[in-house]
Amino acid sequence: MNIHEYQGKELLKENGVRIQEGIIANNATEAVEAAQKLNQTTGTNWWVVKAQIHAGGRGKGGGVKLAKSIEEVKTLTEKIIGMNLITNQTGSEGKIVHKVLIAQDVYYPGNKATSEFYISILLNRTTSRNIIVYSTEGGMDIEEVADKTPQLIFKEEVDPGVGLQPFQARKIAFNLGLSGKAFSEMVSFVTALYSTYEKSDASLVEINPVLKTSDDLILAVDAKINLDDNALFRHPRYQEMRDLLEEDPAEIEASKNNLNFIKLDGNVGCMVNGAGLAMATMDIIKLSGGEPANFLDVGGGANAQTVEAGLKIILNDPNVKTILINIFGGIVRCDRVASGVVEAYKKIGEINIPIIVRLQGTNAEGGKEIIDQSGLKVFSATTLKEAADLVKKLVK
Repeated sequence: MNIHEYQGKELLKENGVRIQEGIIANNATEAVEAAQKLNQTTGTNWWVVKAQIHAGGRGKGGGVKLAKSIEEVKTLTEKIIGMNLITNQTGSEGKIVHKVLIAQDVYYPGNKATSEFYISILLNRTTSRNIIVYSTEGGMDIEEVADKTPQLIFKEEVDPGVGLQPFQARKIAFNLGLSGKAFSEMVSFVTALYSTYEKSDASLVEINPVLKTSDDLILAVDAKINLDDNALFRHPRYQEMRDLLEEDPAEIEASKNNLNFIKLDGNVGCMVNGAGLAMATMDIIKLSGGEPANFLDVGGGANAQTVEAGLKIILNDPNVKTILINIFGGIVRCDRVASGVVEAYKKIGEINIPIIVRLQGTNAEGGKEIIDQSGLKVFSATTLKEAADLVKKLVK
């Protein structure tokens, strides 16, 4: 689950990470109040107005602006809230900004001797260890840094069984070229950052940039934190951080029906039970000349209700020209799935695109018979090759 920058900073602060202080605002009035409060608590006379969307590159897209007066805070907030912010991560469609973070300016005049670093923590699935990726080149696209100057990317793996060791935090501070107070500050910063990653069950914690101020303090100027959906039951309050306005409506609908759905850009919708089979089905679609329009796993308990919900979600995509339903009847019987497909088809009403149903496993023959005798615009297949040939034919 993605969360906003201001929410990520709240988690960081709770775990002892020094942050760029800020207050969330939903409109210009709240933004002015936030700026005045920050002036009283931090002494800042300049503020940063930061669009809150689930995407990076906000500054380049015009979603992060410096305000040198209360009047500018109001003007910039009115300009940013409601704008369609396009960044390298949103795609050409962009995202509507619904709120802004009013933050203290940490690059104030007199704070010239600053340095920016990059630090992220995630799981290295190859080694089954957590890995800290860091660089002296903060504030830049880390992908560009890795491509052009890979020698400036450092990595430190952490055994989750023993956790981050003090010598590892010191090694990170040393590789970042720090000494004295800044060195000690970075050791504390990295230690607290790793604690946030573990305690929140995050799948990613990324700070870009991490700032060293002129007085050698280390703080997080930005925060991107992704929380592991599978661990949310341990953190009930994190559910309140979910922002449905930032999510794809189809994915929201899928989650309501316990469907695993990810929208793609293709023309062949697919509904499958099991993630492995879903990946294989997407490969088949690709090899047959089509492009997968989605990943949709209905799980092992597919029935008429889940099939109907899945079909409705797929049919809402105007790019879909054909649908492939690929079910392996292990836990679930194929004849029940076939009956569910027919029932769902009739409930939805007129469907103007062909549907291919491939059933294999328990009662597969009975399921095929139900599909063939339904009189609906549904094509049945038994083998993957038959399904692939139908996709190829119908897509063309």
